[in-house]
Amino acid sequence: MLVHSRAGRALVCGAFLLLAVPLFALPFLTVLAASFAKAWSGVLPSAFTTAHYADAAHGESRDALFASLATAGIAGVVALAVGGWAALAARNAGPRLGRLTDGLFMLPVAVPSVVVGLGLLVAFSRPPVLLNGTSTIVILAHSVRVTAFAYQSVAAAASRLDPALEQAAAGLGARPARVLRRVTLPLLLPSLNAAFGLCFALSMGELSITMMLYPPGWLPLPVRIFAATDRGAVFTGAALAVVLLASTLVVLIGCSRLRTRALYR
Repeated sequence: MLVHSRAGRALVCGAFLLLAVPLFALPFLTVLAASFAKAWSGVLPSAFTTAHYADAAHGESRDALFASLATAGIAGVVALAVGGWAALAARNAGPRLGRLTDGLFMLPVAVPSVVVGLGLLVAFSRPPVLLNGTSTIVILAHSVRVTAFAYQSVAAAASRLDPALEQAAAGLGARPARVLRRVTLPLLLPSLNAAFGLCFALSMGELSITMMLYPPGWLPLPVRIFAATDRGAVFTGAALAVVLLASTLVVLIGCSRLRTRALYR
């Protein structure tokens, strides 16, 4: 810590707790308490139950969780492949082409989600590419939304690579594909792992673009949570939100462990 005095450290920690608890911890604790609530008539729940979690493990809620995990996983892989490839390709491009590539990949993030959803809905609602009403258009929309974050993460990591390592491999006779596979990608593995985790988490919580495009047979969990709270089932929605948070955290912790191993390779 940059504050060296004991009183200064205590003051900084106290200010952090006063800001962090009300702004960050309290909303999550409230949702957690509501997920076990059977009734809430005062400051705290007046009755507790685990029935909301039992309902979340069966039927449409379970299918919604699987739909969210599949959507986020596929979207993360697509975003990592497209964004990572573009970041590596733009590294050797000129400044003008590099700025154009940055703007192209950041455009879906700069505009509202409904604009991206409407564009995909109009573009893929007629032959020859008819995706409207399928789960593919949802996965495509999530991929478009999160690819920018994969691109930026990989581009930042690639800019810090020492070019002498790749030049040494090329000087020893390695072809460009072998240099990429044996030198560049292993060095970028921690950043690739972190980029996938970020894309996965963002896709798991995406609601607005999903509301525009989801078909009846592919209902991701955020839409299920919104539908539950909209009809007044707040406690059920809270339990589903905790399930969404927990499943996302499990994947992120797994990515963090893999990233730690990659750093010590």
